[in-house]
Amino acid sequence: MKYTFCNLLLILFVYSGFSQTKIIDVDTKYPVSYATISFGDGQGLFADDDGLFIFTEKRYNDVDSLFISSLGYKDLALSTLNLPKIIEMQADINKLDEVLVIAKIDRKFKTKTIKPYLDDDYYKCWLPTIESEIAVFFPNENDQLKKITSVLFPITLESRDWKKRKRSNADKRKFSTLFKVKFYKNDNGIPGQAMIYTNIVFRVTEKNGDEFELDVSDHDLFIPEGGFFVSLQVLGYTDQNGKLLPNKKYKEIKGRNGMVKIPTNFRPLLPFTNKIDAHNTYIKRVFISGNTWVQFKKGNSIESSLLKTNLNNYGVGINYNAYKDE
Repeated sequence: MKYTFCNLLLILFVYSGFSQTKIIDVDTKYPVSYATISFGDGQGLFADDDGLFIFTEKRYNDVDSLFISSLGYKDLALSTLNLPKIIEMQADINKLDEVLVIAKIDRKFKTKTIKPYLDDDYYKCWLPTIESEIAVFFPNENDQLKKITSVLFPITLESRDWKKRKRSNADKRKFSTLFKVKFYKNDNGIPGQAMIYTNIVFRVTEKNGDEFELDVSDHDLFIPEGGFFVSLQVLGYTDQNGKLLPNKKYKEIKGRNGMVKIPTNFRPLLPFTNKIDAHNTYIKRVFISGNTWVQFKKGNSIESSLLKTNLNNYGVGINYNAYKDE
């Protein structure tokens, strides 16, 4: 109880010390949840489920512009000078009109699984930061109609005691982390148009074990002819109720040329594998406007210790319904 009370005081202190800005839909006045707020220099943050975020000139004295984006909305650029308390975003009707509505399919199907690749080796893991989005490609092997029902995300837990890390019953470090998931059509080998414009988020804790199954059966996600990408992006730590906290997005370390900003890593770790022949994993820096996807492999100017040991892929799995022909 004492620990919880102290955390509550900290949260109240943080929120009371900074002014909040809210992002809403210009027509419905509903909050735009989990919008991306970029600073144009590779840094940024996210709004929470209520569309709220914290920005002050004192905290970000070198930032003069904000770039705000969210699935299904037109991008917005604002000056930080006299930033309004309420920011209105306009729905992008052209994008929303592209969404294909498929009637409920009532015929026999067979449930199939592409298993995830699990690993509890800390040294084979990607360290999640909020500046990076990871996408994994799933090809469509034939013209059979297929509906994605769930996504299986492998995670690696850390032991409290490093000396006991190889014991399966060792106590794990506690965390409560919020992730955002997106689905993209294949656009000539890279993630393209969004398959749906609904925010899909989930919270994971150490209690979920080494795999998190995300149920997406209600979203009518049918695998496109050219395959699809599913992406994962960490939003930050949450409180015990799943509310996104004002996380510190980077650490400042003194270097030869002054202070250097190093992105903060968030638990859980994401295990990579060398057991997939193709290079199915792509990465993107989310806070850089117009940034493109890069295939995660050697020779693509990516600095990662994972590539040195040929750990090229994040081994996500899926469950799907393969429908029989009428």
